[in-house]
Amino acid sequence: MTQDELKQAVARAARDYVADRLPVGAILGVGTGSTANFFIDEIASIKDRLGGTIASSAATAKRLEGHGIRVLDLNDIEAIGIYVDGADEIDASMAMVKGGGGALTREKIVAAVAGTFVCICDATKRVKTMGGFPLPVEVIPMARAYVSRELTKLGGTPKLREGMVTDNGNLILDVHGLSITDPVGLEERINQIVGVVTNGLFAQRGADVLLLATADGVQTHVRPGR
Repeated sequence: MTQDELKQAVARAARDYVADRLPVGAILGVGTGSTANFFIDEIASIKDRLGGTIASSAATAKRLEGHGIRVLDLNDIEAIGIYVDGADEIDASMAMVKGGGGALTREKIVAAVAGTFVCICDATKRVKTMGGFPLPVEVIPMARAYVSRELTKLGGTPKLREGMVTDNGNLILDVHGLSITDPVGLEERINQIVGVVTNGLFAQRGADVLLLATADGVQTHVRPGR
């Protein structure tokens, strides 16, 4: 199967997961990126079951609205039943690196509100140790150089993502060369750097369910304790 075929398969599985478990009229959170786009196309067939959606980016909101799916303001709702999004990397603890599409801050906000976080990705994203994919860090523009120096002290090589301005008006530094053996600790440490909005480690709030597309079908993994 091609990577797009794997993404299509996991998007269908996620649609079925939502249809089976999200109560009619409940709110669905929707992520950003190529796999999330496949998911958006799939949920067009169940849009009448949804009370509305929360989009993690302007691009996601536009795609949802293009299908006639209602997009709400997060400030106007109290709870999100399920949040579905992809990942750039995910480890066995269900911690993730996200932000390849530049929407990490809004994704992290939606994840914080969601009752269940469902990660959808193909088997290439499942890794033993994260860090092969550069870790995105969203920064206030005036702090770019300072934050870069502080990230270098942590052992990484930060590079400005050229031509990228987030939906929040900020910049992205992609940190190369990290071996992330303590995702929770590193997430907290980077977020304490003045000028950092947030980083792409989703470890303190990792995935609850992983739908993993493989050549043999879509596997379901549930975080222990769920």
